[in-house]
Amino acid sequence: MKAVDGNAKFIFHEEEVDYRFNAEHPFNQQRLVLTCDLLRKSGALPAEALVQPDLADDEEIALVHSREYIEAVKALSGDQPGSEWLAKAEKFGLTSDDTPYFSRMHDITARVAGGSIAAAELVMSGQAQHTLHLAGGLHHAFSAKGAGFCIYNDASIAIAAIRKKYDARILYIDTDVHHGDGVQWTFYTDPQVCTFSIHETGKYLFPGTGGVEERGDGLGFGYNYNLPMEPYTEDASWLECFEDTLSRVADAFKPDLIISQHGCDAHAYDPLSHIHCSMEIYARMPAIIHRLAHQHCEGRWVALGGGGYDIWRVVPRAWSLLWLEMSGHPLGAAIAADGLLPLPAEWLAEWGPRSPEPMPATWLDDASSWEPMPRRAEIAERNRRVRDLAALYLPPRDAG
Repeated sequence: MKAVDGNAKFIFHEEEVDYRFNAEHPFNQQRLVLTCDLLRKSGALPAEALVQPDLADDEEIALVHSREYIEAVKALSGDQPGSEWLAKAEKFGLTSDDTPYFSRMHDITARVAGGSIAAAELVMSGQAQHTLHLAGGLHHAFSAKGAGFCIYNDASIAIAAIRKKYDARILYIDTDVHHGDGVQWTFYTDPQVCTFSIHETGKYLFPGTGGVEERGDGLGFGYNYNLPMEPYTEDASWLECFEDTLSRVADAFKPDLIISQHGCDAHAYDPLSHIHCSMEIYARMPAIIHRLAHQHCEGRWVALGGGGYDIWRVVPRAWSLLWLEMSGHPLGAAIAADGLLPLPAEWLAEWGPRSPEPMPATWLDDASSWEPMPRRAEIAERNRRVRDLAALYLPPRDAG
């Protein structure tokens, strides 16, 4: 692992862009290229912040995934997999439309897992206070099954690696619009890992889990929190539920490290969900997590990517806002003061002609111009009831 000193590090390897199932698949890591280019053209991604990760080895991957599954992923990564492995592919979830096997998937996904391990190790070893690994956040994979566009669960692998090496309490925060099921179930009985996920309710969206009643099991009971939001939830309701509940969870759990997953598919433009939020939540949620990291764990904060399927209008802005917050770049404060600050003209000129939709001209959205959602008050009230149920056993925030 090539590491350098500094407060915030950006973990990235060009090979991670090759995590692609096929040309028609919605998971498109070209979004990494657009994000890095936006940050560079904004003067916010200096070369000294970059860290290139190694591949995770089999022992590290096996902290979460079964040996048989790793063997299957390797065998299905060749240009012409053997017939015996093709016959087993369905068993391992690698023939679905969502998560089909693809060439070199083991090496590419091992690189992603290695990036998340590197991000966590840099923080825990004190070489960096904050780290960002946008290729990571593949939170749906299970021990012996790929799912939801995810082959290896790099978030779970990084958490398991830290748990093996350090005596650390880890708060995992998942902001993807899809429930962070793979991470939840991996640590469902572990009281040293607290998982928190805000997402669209599983009544209408993959993976169908993430209800408030899923609170952990055995010694892990009370260390799992879910906020399933109603379809068409908007910024104010999403942020109200997120900040209040997460702050209470962090106060009660007192983590040594925060690992957060930043899928940006709760935006109104995202084609795979029904939430109606704007770029405002992608400026505010990182700021809330940043505050909690300094409040509870001396700033130790690892952030990962995740979902996000409008790769032109949404993902580059959302992930850039995350890095601006983590790195303390002055552009972040300027955007907070004026959300309609224009995006770099050079970046728009480069990518605008390639976008299938007109590109936004500003860092945040002018959501005041959007048509209000019908049933706004009813949706907000239903979300408050969910919030209250999720926080049922948490002490109030003003408790001594």
